[in-house]
Amino acid sequence: MSRLRVVCFSVSIDGFGAGADQSLEYPLGVNGESLHEWMVQTRTFRQMVGESGGTRGVDDAFVASGFQKVGAWILGRNMFGPVRGPWPDESWRGWWGETPPYHTDVFVLTHFPRPPLSMAGGTTFHFVTDGIHAALARARQSAGHQDVRLGGGVSTIRQYLAERLIDELHIAIVPVLLGRGESLFNGVDLPALGYQCVEYEAGEKATHVVLKRTELV
Repeated sequence: MSRLRVVCFSVSIDGFGAGADQSLEYPLGVNGESLHEWMVQTRTFRQMVGESGGTRGVDDAFVASGFQKVGAWILGRNMFGPVRGPWPDESWRGWWGETPPYHTDVFVLTHFPRPPLSMAGGTTFHFVTDGIHAALARARQSAGHQDVRLGGGVSTIRQYLAERLIDELHIAIVPVLLGRGESLFNGVDLPALGYQCVEYEAGEKATHVVLKRTELV
């Protein structure tokens, strides 16, 4: 069976995976963009957005590995866009323009149905209204022998963690303080859920920590 992986998910020193007050102007919340500065400077990320150059090293290696053997993605609705409540229309097509970086089927968790949305580059967004287990089952079917990458956001990761459905969780701890926002691990007892740290490495702009479920170690 394919693994469910969280890869390159950035958190601040004080534990926030997104800033407060997410909006069209601030997709990751106020000051949330600072969480991803380590990533956007890497060679892999710059190639992904059609730019040249970029840093090589530990940070770049983690970004590159995050796209290997990924056959499908799962996203929370906030990771798709800022629209809340019922979809007013189908005009919102994601944060990334007409060629999103996924190039696979992407299963978006939502309470409100919407037809699938096919984009350039092989990405198709499917809007799943019957919960995290249904989204994972559909993603695994789409991924085949490859893995499913859980892109976030914080609430979505916490839901999958609570059900012990995440097989591997890579966190990039960045040297910034947000003060408020969405806390990734507040109230989450990782040892009780059966997770342990199997890898940690200091990168150029972030410290990388990998957790796995104990039975997979």
